[in-house]
Amino acid sequence: MTVSLDDIQKAAKLLQGSIEKTPCVNSRVLSQITGAELFLKFENLQFTGSFKDRGALVKLLSLSESERKHGIIAMSAGNHAQAVAYHAQRLRIPATVVMPLFTPNIKVEHTRNFGAEVILHGNDLAEAADYALEISRQQNLSLIHPYDDPKIIAGQGTIALEMLADFADLDALVVPIGGGGLISGVSVAAKSLNPHMKIIGVETNRYPSMKKALAGQRPDCGTFSIAEGIAVKDPGKLTLPIVRKWVDDIVLVDEPEIEEAVLLFLEVEKTVAEGAGAVGLAALLQNKKRFSGQKVGLILSGGNIDMPILSSIIQRGLVRSRRMVKIDVDLRDVPGALARLTGKIGIMGANIIQISHQRTLTHLPIQVAEVELLLQTKGSEHVQQILAQLQQDGFKVKLSEASDAR
Repeated sequence: MTVSLDDIQKAAKLLQGSIEKTPCVNSRVLSQITGAELFLKFENLQFTGSFKDRGALVKLLSLSESERKHGIIAMSAGNHAQAVAYHAQRLRIPATVVMPLFTPNIKVEHTRNFGAEVILHGNDLAEAADYALEISRQQNLSLIHPYDDPKIIAGQGTIALEMLADFADLDALVVPIGGGGLISGVSVAAKSLNPHMKIIGVETNRYPSMKKALAGQRPDCGTFSIAEGIAVKDPGKLTLPIVRKWVDDIVLVDEPEIEEAVLLFLEVEKTVAEGAGAVGLAALLQNKKRFSGQKVGLILSGGNIDMPILSSIIQRGLVRSRRMVKIDVDLRDVPGALARLTGKIGIMGANIIQISHQRTLTHLPIQVAEVELLLQTKGSEHVQQILAQLQQDGFKVKLSEASDAR
């Protein structure tokens, strides 16, 4: 069973008026940063925060009255769960969702708030899927698969129809890959309308399942990725041959580049991207020469990220750009010495976030204190100016090891 352009166009008609037609716009600043002419599709602006609204609704609308009455079950690391729960609630279909144990809390709570029964089971999507399949057989529930279903694939493919309606002359589309539902639908739609367009998939180095499957290899997957929405160990049986036929290449991205992409979306576009939603931008950051000068469409596939994770990304980004640094200063332990140090730092325009003394657990001579300061700065050049000025004023100062590890 496969999916055609006609299937995707029919799905688009079904979705009219029931989901957001999300904006697709040129990002001038990110274009300058990546070297490509970049066009962003903001699927994080769907009601449930991701592109999954599309496929979930198309699938639910295809169910018979009997199937709707019995209810449905889905397995998901988050976005599919929320989309299924929301649209099942709208259509008055009883819904159960199995989610891995370590799914971000925001996705679990949103799914429950949409009226679904949530079962937390398994360490990853594969274990959750096995349990969901077992329950579906026991209770005669219709299984709503997150990616390995022609209705789901057709729904996701409607993104490409909208993007090409706005920008028909794109050279490439860069698309996240988990199980392959999104890139399958997008590639069929895009290539059917523009055979010369390149379709580039993106996976993480920790979960390269589709890339390995295409090479006939088993992936050696990691235990955690910030892009948990595409942390899939096994691509779909339906999606794999579609990807093999329609997708030109798959690139892998590292965790630091994903973090950088999330931060750039926040700073530049003033929009929130989850890890999986940011991997497309991460791919452009990691492969600038490959996409230089091209018109590239990028799907920001979702924005459902836990606040503690987002906070950590922001803090780590500030450290990497040296807008937040720790410095160590050996200071005479006499009255007024600390005031003199902090006064100098204030004059140079840095903000002291945290300060700590160490007099006992140190190898320094008596009457010398080890002072550690966490500073908010304007960046690397400002940090060097601060260090140089303090040294000139007679302070023995250095960047702490944490700030110097970049």
